Amino acid sequence: MNHSSTEPAETIELLRYLSKVETAAIETELLRDYRFGQQQLIEIWGHACAIAITKAFPLTSLGKKQPTVLVVCGPDQNGSIGLVCARHLRIFEYEPTIYYPKRTPHTIQQDFTVQCEKMDIPFLSYLPTEVQLINDAYNLVIDAILGPETDHTDVKEPYAGILVTLKQVKIPIVSVDIPSGWDVDQVTSDGINPDVLISLMAPKRCATSFTGKHYLAGRFLPYDIQKKYDLNLPEYPGIDCVIEL
Repeated sequence: MNHSSTEPAETIELLRYLSKVETAAIETELLRDYRFGQQQLIEIWGHACAIAITKAFPLTSLGKKQPTVLVVCGPDQNGSIGLVCARHLRIFEYEPTIYYPKRTPHTIQQDFTVQCEKMDIPFLSYLPTEVQLINDAYNLVIDAILGPETDHTDVKEPYAGILVTLKQVKIPIVSVDIPSGWDVDQVTSDGINPDVLISLMAPKRCATSFTGKHYLAGRFLPYDIQKKYDLNLPEYPGIDCVIEL
């Protein structure tokens, strides 16, 4: 077949950036209609986050003698993802330390906590307010504090104080799904400013102008959901579960 220059060019579909409402709707469908379990989703996301971190910060690239990583976990789903991420990083021979200031009574979070404890991952009893101590002790910080479901205008302690501290660190920060303190639905200068963002399922609207290294972990999404929400996800390379955008 002769392809002349007068034929229209192939349309390139743009990657969809999700609102807070759309993000919640997709997760509800995964749990209700596709019968994913919440613990299953958290495990998928936490593993993918660990993979993305190994790509952004390979062991051989870390500047300190020990491959130390500080994982700061919030009280809700992002915190659980951080716990899973820490466990997988330990398997990948990093040395994570977890700061999890408000443990919840929910069984899932308790299970993930025990799994980390059984792997001898240390938990901090407090986060140093002297930022230089964090800079000296760790190669990077993983922000698994506040997720898309959080009201960014009503961040309570101890998380408000944690964000103040993390805004001052000089080592790289990796944020899970959205940077803590950001408004999911729009670009904002509030919250922390990470060097790396790992979006889950699809990127959120607040990430449209993010200029750091951006990874996507959404390969597990059923095709019908991808089509229904016009996600236009990129083609993942090989068998990778994450892709750099």
